[in-house]
Amino acid sequence: MAEKILRYDYTNARAEAVGAAGLTTHDMAEAEAHLARVYTQAQAARSGWGFTKLPYREAEADMLTALGNELAAQCDDFVVIGIGGSALGAIALHSSCNPPFYNYSSRQARGNRPRMFVPDNIDPLLIGNLLATLNPARTIVNVIAKSGSTAETMANFLVVRAWLEQALGSDWKSHVVLTTDPAKGALRALATSHNLRCLDIPPDVGGRFSVLTPVGLLPAAVEGIEIKALLRGARDMLERCAGTDWRRDPAFFNAALHYLFDVRKNIRMNVLMPYAQSLRDIADWFRQLWAESLGKRVNRRGEVVHCGLTPINALGATDQHSQVQLYVEGPVDKLFTFIHTDQFAVQTAIPKGFSTDPAFAYLSGQTLNKLLHAEEFATRAALTKAGRPNATISLPAINPYYIGQLLLFFELQTAYAGELYDINAFDQPGVEQGKVFTYALMGREGYEAARAELKQMELARPDCII
Repeated sequence: MAEKILRYDYTNARAEAVGAAGLTTHDMAEAEAHLARVYTQAQAARSGWGFTKLPYREAEADMLTALGNELAAQCDDFVVIGIGGSALGAIALHSSCNPPFYNYSSRQARGNRPRMFVPDNIDPLLIGNLLATLNPARTIVNVIAKSGSTAETMANFLVVRAWLEQALGSDWKSHVVLTTDPAKGALRALATSHNLRCLDIPPDVGGRFSVLTPVGLLPAAVEGIEIKALLRGARDMLERCAGTDWRRDPAFFNAALHYLFDVRKNIRMNVLMPYAQSLRDIADWFRQLWAESLGKRVNRRGEVVHCGLTPINALGATDQHSQVQLYVEGPVDKLFTFIHTDQFAVQTAIPKGFSTDPAFAYLSGQTLNKLLHAEEFATRAALTKAGRPNATISLPAINPYYIGQLLLFFELQTAYAGELYDINAFDQPGVEQGKVFTYALMGREGYEAARAELKQMELARPDCII
């Protein structure tokens, strides 16, 4: 590989660095046989993990790039209607692969690309105010739902479609692109009956693993992000994480680290803390991936295990002033993972000034880049000194190639963790129950039994209102 690969450093998770909270050589030796066995099983299973096939879909990338260019020329604003896995990937790519304040730049500064909006909620004020700011004649809407029936997405689509139709009449159809299952679901049926443009989400790829499908790649292509570079980075990470030795696979090692801290140290809260503003939404995307994949009541044998590691996203240096006091002096119940960036796209000098004042003098003539790296190092050192285990993922730079590596790293880590816990990392039965109750409360036909169950629950509930 001509380009560099991300680096993974777990030095500060060892007992030699952090004392009693860290993993010892004995801990690692005792787990060796189990980890080696699970890694062999995972390598055999991963050909069935749909997300591992996505980086090789070159023809689809060409098609999406062409479609993205076409749509970009047709609109001033591109709106993604989706929620959870149908939105977070697009948000993460938008913020990590574009300059900050992309939407506030001139169209020329954006490379003649439209603004991007991903209202990942059904808050009426959010949706109402968004539509009030946009011109429907110059807006393209991408509606995304794997199942084609997600209540939040369907509701927002009905609102946006009425807004488009009121302004454009039957031409509303040319302003809508659907992304859904290739063969089934309400959105697929709607695409057929109304002759709407429709893109496929592979059936073997769940929503939270779908960032490298048209779910994430079409919005990225509309913005002019190099989606082939994303896929190339993901491919290189896949190849880096293939082999027979689990100790040489950074994604598996990180999964194993989290697993061992859970089963041996009772540490089940995992803080992901990038030191780059543009990676903030990557941490938000990962939070869903990790929580929804690993939070399971039963294992594959049907035994009740209540598995789950709680993901917490933080941001350096911002959360040094909101969370780090807890992290350094609070309970020893968290494993920290930093994301370090070797080189930023710009270097911002700190001008000289007020040189007689010690509060300013040491900063004058330095750079914000150096200060951010110093704060990251200092936070890592403070946690280590306080006996708080931590690891670091280092990116050579922030660009589509390395973002592709990072996304695939986290997806593999999550799937590997499912193997370590012997749970299904690819379903979400807890989420489905909430969906059923929502359908019942909204009067959807066929959910009468769930409505009756909710009524019984309400009658049985003690009155504890103050």
